[in-house]
Amino acid sequence: MVLFGWASLGLAQEGAPLPPPGPATEAAVPQAELTGAAPLTRENVEAWLDGYLPYALQTGDIAGAVVVVVKDGQVLVQKGYGYSDVKTRKPVDPELTLFRPGSISKLFTWTAVMQQVEQGKLDLDADVNEYLDFKIPARDGQPITLRNIMTHTAGFEEQLKGLMGGEANTKSFDERLKTWVPERIFAPGTTPAYSNYATALAGYIVQRVSGVPFYDYIEQNIFVPLGMQHASFRQPLPDNLKPLMSSGYQLASSGEAKPYEIVGVSPAGSLAASGADMAKFMIAHLQNGAAGSARILQEDTAKQMHSTALTILPRVHRMLLGFYEQNYNGHRALGHGGDTNWFHSDLHLFIDDGVGMYISVNSAGKGPAAHQIRSTLFDQFVDRYLPGSPLDGKVDEKTAAEHARMMAGEYENSRRADSSFFKLLGLAGPIKVTPNPDHTISVSMATNLAGAPIKWREIEPFVYRDVDGKNLLSAQVKDGQVVRFSFDGISPFMMFDRTPASRSGWLLTAVIGGLIALLLTSVAWPVSALVRRHYGVAYGLSGEDAKAHRWVRIAATAAVVLCIGWAMTIGKMMGNLALLSESSDTWVWLMQLLSLVVFVGGAALGVWNAWVVVRSPRKWYAKLWAVVVALSLLVLLYLALTFHLIAFDTNY
Repeated sequence: MVLFGWASLGLAQEGAPLPPPGPATEAAVPQAELTGAAPLTRENVEAWLDGYLPYALQTGDIAGAVVVVVKDGQVLVQKGYGYSDVKTRKPVDPELTLFRPGSISKLFTWTAVMQQVEQGKLDLDADVNEYLDFKIPARDGQPITLRNIMTHTAGFEEQLKGLMGGEANTKSFDERLKTWVPERIFAPGTTPAYSNYATALAGYIVQRVSGVPFYDYIEQNIFVPLGMQHASFRQPLPDNLKPLMSSGYQLASSGEAKPYEIVGVSPAGSLAASGADMAKFMIAHLQNGAAGSARILQEDTAKQMHSTALTILPRVHRMLLGFYEQNYNGHRALGHGGDTNWFHSDLHLFIDDGVGMYISVNSAGKGPAAHQIRSTLFDQFVDRYLPGSPLDGKVDEKTAAEHARMMAGEYENSRRADSSFFKLLGLAGPIKVTPNPDHTISVSMATNLAGAPIKWREIEPFVYRDVDGKNLLSAQVKDGQVVRFSFDGISPFMMFDRTPASRSGWLLTAVIGGLIALLLTSVAWPVSALVRRHYGVAYGLSGEDAKAHRWVRIAATAAVVLCIGWAMTIGKMMGNLALLSESSDTWVWLMQLLSLVVFVGGAALGVWNAWVVVRSPRKWYAKLWAVVVALSLLVLLYLALTFHLIAFDTNY
């Protein structure tokens, strides 16, 4: 979920007070040069889309797409491509076919919040506990506010359970909110960390202060005024809309339609809507709350949403009130992205140009196809119709080399699970910054459309630009050390902070080394038995030595098997979001119980075996190996305790 903001040239210093949210003024976005722009007309845009999308969908193995472009309060182009149902070859109808825009749903929830702010029922800077019937604990003595929630700086860890599933995922969103409050891992207002939970919390607050159920509220106050007759947050869909819903696919070529996805935190992502209805919503925001004779926000309120930016890092895109910046080619842009398992969407508003674009595809496609189609469409649309020059500059080679060295190292994502076993994902996949020989830097998770690492060249102190593109990356420095960075596309809602020692590369290296040692110990057990049998050699150990030898091999084998089990569990759950639900609770409980027995017992057996062997007359290498095995089992126990493999909690 996604994108360029302009701030002062100075580096934000950690520990210093953050600048207050301020307007994204015209001066913040340089005036674009429109020389060479193609005419933004229906004929030109339609011809360009027809030349790009059919081939892109076929190449990416994507069943269908809908694209809408609006300009000056009118629909310029709205087209469907491919199929909403592969087996019946039912074409996508931009007027009627419903797609799932995922987290673009949040823009409707934020609009509802601002409607209540207009009415004086909500205060963006009040403690949200004033509006709730349960309590959100303070962090560092500070409560969270709706402004924190709308800028993704409430500080919540990632919530995964109940995020998305099938028809069985029926627990109401407000019940889910009260069942478990994710841990607050950052002080409010300091660190962007995308949160579906926080957005659903905002939806619940709207429901409480308005006295109207959330789904009814959205229909009465947004859908009806805008004439959005083919849109719904309800799950499952109302009967009259079910026949209009596009199927979702992994690959179009499979022809296998996936079940309708149920979003557990529905205000954060349960919308289904046609392209034509999304055009109405875009027009309303492009016209500061008005669409024809209808008005969903007062003009000043809409402008407040569109221009109140929170600056955390210089130059890169920032969070506004619910929207995030997507400025490109010197044009002020804002919007949102959204992804379910099968539907992948982007909404872009060029707020000063009166132009909006929405795209949604109904398949994941091959590899990163869904992402590539959306990002390429955006880049080429802006370059073709709203061209301009990228930000440029130069830093001398000596400074660039020194800064690249300072940037190097491991970082962790601010959007992460921290109080459950999913914390392991951060250990398995740290974000690495690497200096290149030409003094550019590369970031492990930032790749281009070909899958190659992007090279970022420094254009200002600790501000970098993609050498083959226009996106920016910037860093925060404290006491001469780079402490965090982010880059366009994710900077509004995610930061990368230096990995603390407890989660740095040494631990991953120790875990991998320990597992190898334990695996060799496990394999050596049956191999040595077979060798003895083949040559008729008697077992050479007896008494306590023999007992310790046997038990430590049992412990080593159990630890390796359990680690493989955890890896498979997490991989399967992340590969099928429907498993991130109560349906997996029994298995999670079992894995946690086994972890208590295996990792605690294994560490104790490893230490006991090492004590026995070191005191015995055995060879030095046997004593050394016994110590290595003990240390390996102790490392796994530390891993289990630090990363919550030993726990009695099925919330995550």
